[in-house]
Amino acid sequence: MKRSSPKSEKPTVTTYLTSVEYDVTIVAGQLDRLVTSFFGNEAVQKIIAYYRVSTAKQGRSGLGLEGQQAAVDAFVVRRGCEVVTTYTEIETGKRADRPQLAKAIAHAKRAKATLVVAKLDRLARNVQFTSRLMDSGVDFIAIDLEHANRLTIHILAAVAEGEAKAISDRTKAALTAAKARGAKLGSARLGHWDGREAARAAGGLKGLAQAALNRTRAATEAYVDLVPAMQELKVAGKSLRDIAETLNAEGHITRRGMAWNQVQVKRVLDRANAQSRFTGDN
Repeated sequence: MKRSSPKSEKPTVTTYLTSVEYDVTIVAGQLDRLVTSFFGNEAVQKIIAYYRVSTAKQGRSGLGLEGQQAAVDAFVVRRGCEVVTTYTEIETGKRADRPQLAKAIAHAKRAKATLVVAKLDRLARNVQFTSRLMDSGVDFIAIDLEHANRLTIHILAAVAEGEAKAISDRTKAALTAAKARGAKLGSARLGHWDGREAARAAGGLKGLAQAALNRTRAATEAYVDLVPAMQELKVAGKSLRDIAETLNAEGHITRRGMAWNQVQVKRVLDRANAQSRFTGDN
């Protein structure tokens, strides 16, 4: 008896959608591997871990902290990297300067290490945090979203930057149109500086002073994590040379990538003391 060949079934909408979903899944997986190969799994050799808890009570009890530490430990095993040190921020809601973050950024920048947080959480949505990371120039990875490194942070910052640029472009266009009509703008206006020559000179001096202040601030922020330990050594009677040798023995380098010497130690301590007198800190 001749067997009839089975009829080919018509593809249904469900079959088609399943096929599309399968193809999309494959492409998404390939894209994820491609992005990971370029950004997510870079050869991270050294990391600075930054932990964050909301209250002092959580900081003492370890609530929330243990989970972050476990995530970092797993990351270290998976990537085979070295933890240089860790910083823990205990936020009370009364201050937004995040001193431990400043120390972590300064240390990571000097050590050419990657700053790692266990959970991106609300950090990337905080304008101050985003700006601080981008301005610091340090490499950054969030373990819960490993592709949210400097690339992603840059995208978040770029949105705000784009809005600011649009406003700036409109302002420039309006000023250009005004110039085209023959209008004089700013200090080019006739008589703008009449009777205010002294103010102009004072403004120039103020600009020079601000530039010097910016240089000092950059130098101070670069070693904000080391200053307390250096001051303790100084109070304990250690010489500048001894402090420099201690820093070198612990693997610390200057922001220029050089070994420490007594002159550099003195400069850092002098700046810290001057800042303390200026701010009234004891």
